[in-house]
Order: sequence, then C-alpha cells, then structure tokens
Amino acid sequence: MPDLWMPGATRLDVGDHAPTDGGPPKAIGHITWDVNATAAKPADLIPYERLVDWFGRNPAGKPSAPTALWDPFTGRVTQFLPANSRSKSLADSAGGTRTNRAGDVVLQFEALFFPYCRVNGKVYPRLIDTPCLGWPAINAWTRSWGVPDRWPMGRPVDFVSRRNEEVWEEEAGWYAHAQVPENNHQDPGSWPAFTTELEEDMTPDQAKQLADLAAAVKRIEASMARKPWTYMGEGETRDAYSYLRDTERAVKSLGATGLTPAQSDALAKKVADLLAARLQA
Repeated sequence: MPDLWMPGATRLDVGDHAPTDGGPPKAIGHITWDVNATAAKPADLIPYERLVDWFGRNPAGKPSAPTALWDPFTGRVTQFLPANSRSKSLADSAGGTRTNRAGDVVLQFEALFFPYCRVNGKVYPRLIDTPCLGWPAINAWTRSWGVPDRWPMGRPVDFVSRRNEEVWEEEAGWYAHAQVPENNHQDPGSWPAFTTELEEDMTPDQAKQLADLAAAVKRIEASMARKPWTYMGEGETRDAYSYLRDTERAVKSLGATGLTPAQSDALAKKVADLLAARLQA
C-alpha cells in the first residue's frame, strides 16, 4: 500500500477523517490566493507558517483544509489529512457529485501563492514562474496512489473556469480547482509540468532526494545569473573543479540510495552539461 502520509512532509493531522466514494483517482491543484495583488501593485507573500496555522489549528480554517499545503519557494509540504481520507477544500453542493470524495483518492494541494506575489524582492505573476521546489516529490506521491500524469480537461494556463461533470466523474488525473463541478473558483491559473521519465520509476523518497539536488542546482544557476562565473569567481574559496567534484559525489550518493545507474548517469550528465556551459560562457 502506498504511504498514507507523504514522505518528507510535515504531518499536522486535523482529524475528522472520512472515506472517499471510490472511482477514478484524482488530484486537485489550488493556490491559496489570500491577497489580491496586481502587476502595478504586487504584495509580499503571506508567511507559510500563517497558512499552516490557518488550515491545521484555526477552527475557522480547519473546515477547508486540503490534503496538504505546498510552499513552491522552499519545497516545504505540510499534510493535514491522510491520503485515504477526503479533504475539504472543494465546495460540495447537496445532491450532486460529492466533490471531495469523488474517487479512490481525491488528493488536494494548496500551493502557497497568489498572482504578483513578491518574495525576496522578486515578483511572480504565475505559479509556474516560482522555483516549484518540492513538486517532483508531490508528483511521485500522487502517482503512487494511482493518479495518472494527465489533465483530463487540460493543464491550467489561465484563470478561466472550464467544467464538465461527465469528464470529472469518469476520468482519472489532475484537475484544476477551476475545473471541478459545483465550484466557482478560477485557480490555480497554472501548474508545473509532470516530472520527466528520469523520475518515473522512483519512490517518493527517491523523488525527494532528486528534488533536493535539483534545488541545489537551481541555487547554482541563480548565483551564476547574478554574476558571470569564472574559473574562480570573486569571493570564491573553491575553484570550478571542486564544485564539479562535489556535484559528482552528490549524484553518486543518490545512486547509492536507490537510483538506477541509468538514472544517476542521466542526472550526472545534466548537471555536468549545465556547469560546463557556464564555464565556457
């Protein structure tokens, strides 16, 4: 049986577990959208801890708790309900489809995000503009529960609602909040692409390890983008070879914990190509 609690996530069980109704397994993408900002007037992102408290501890927030809250800027995930319980983030009108229960699982993820949020001085118009740290582990865990890597009504690309109850009832996969019957929300507006074939055979633990390494690579890229990197940049205490050597060790450590040789080789080549391209720039 897959893990009821996502590996690597913080567990904050709100209780009130209830079974789902069975049927095509689903995952739902939401954004918290707790501030209305614009390109002209961006706003600072609400602290992650405040939303954890809202969904996990506040009597007013618990009735709308999702399966988990995801911070795409840090990769943090806090899970409020086990995978085999319905969560509560969807509106559910009497007499229609039981939206929060309409599948073998209905895994709901609230991404900590609103359009034109500001983090460390940078403004992010769309969720997919964020680093999306932690997404590979989420994708791997939902896949372990039988949710296929597909959007039956299309991957969200805007804030336009598109709903079809027949598709919802009959097809497994990922749905935007804007695609769920009986709901009037328009989020999430965008969502990261499914992970590549490199991760397809990984366990959630392995996917988290890969996500951690990918985050380190993103930090290297960000550092390079701020200032061209030479053989030994200004203020650097280590040379380029040292960075390459440490990266190779990190990749090998992933292989030692369960990645196949092909996966390790593919990841090593990807990282090496990135660093080599920067060195040659």
